[in-house]
Amino acid sequence: MAKQARAVQTWRSIVDAAASVFDDYGYERAAISEILRRAKVTKGALYFHFASKEAIAQAIMDEQTSTVQFEQEGSPLQSLVDGGQQFAFALRHNAMARAGTRLSIEGVFLGGPHPWGDWIDATARMLELGQERGEVFPQIDPMVSAKIIVASFTGIQLVSEADSGRADLREQVAEMWRHILPSIAHPGVIAHIKPEGRVDLAAQAREKAEREEQEARIAAEAKEAGSDPTADTGSRPGGAGLRGGGSARGTRAGQAGDEGDEEPAGAGVAAAGGAA
Repeated sequence: MAKQARAVQTWRSIVDAAASVFDDYGYERAAISEILRRAKVTKGALYFHFASKEAIAQAIMDEQTSTVQFEQEGSPLQSLVDGGQQFAFALRHNAMARAGTRLSIEGVFLGGPHPWGDWIDATARMLELGQERGEVFPQIDPMVSAKIIVASFTGIQLVSEADSGRADLREQVAEMWRHILPSIAHPGVIAHIKPEGRVDLAAQAREKAEREEQEARIAAEAKEAGSDPTADTGSRPGGAGLRGGGSARGTRAGQAGDEGDEEPAGAGVAAAGGAA
């Protein structure tokens, strides 16, 4: 179990570090040496998990879709809008989302998996669900509309990046939906859709940061006063142990063994296929 936990953590460190490098430099200029430096792992450990730089890039393409969760309950169209706004927010605050998008636009996988395939498929599924629930016009082809929506979002986020560093992306995506919704949805449904999303994610993030800052300040003041409010938790049965580590999503079968400290394993476990 200890070896598997270490393997998961190493995989996570490599992918996170690579995302920041690809975000900064793009695919061609991204150096393995810089990924190793940021991940703080050996070359042997990296090649145990990934056979090549392309395999690392594919893992990032797979991971970026995890930044969005489409709710299956309630209005499918509102869930689709909310998912788009989630990704718009992630593009401003999440290197994984930015790296995956940059890799897609650079065409790293031309001739391989479609770089937007997962996004198109997920969008089409939500439109199909919208048809089943009477929100989307029955004559609409979900796959055709999904491609238009994904292409529109991709272009809008590029223009927003050029105009404002994506500072206005939430508003621009909302405008996109105001133009698209009348062509795919019943007017009575559109009246209840919020193009900006049901949640102001930026405000939510600010509130969370302020709450965490306040909690940290209270803890520091309590510690200075000699009455650390968490000091007694370790003495209670089943108490202060660490919570489970990060997600094992993306960890490949067979990675629980030693990761190798010096020599590359060449054909080590490559990232999963599929596109984001």
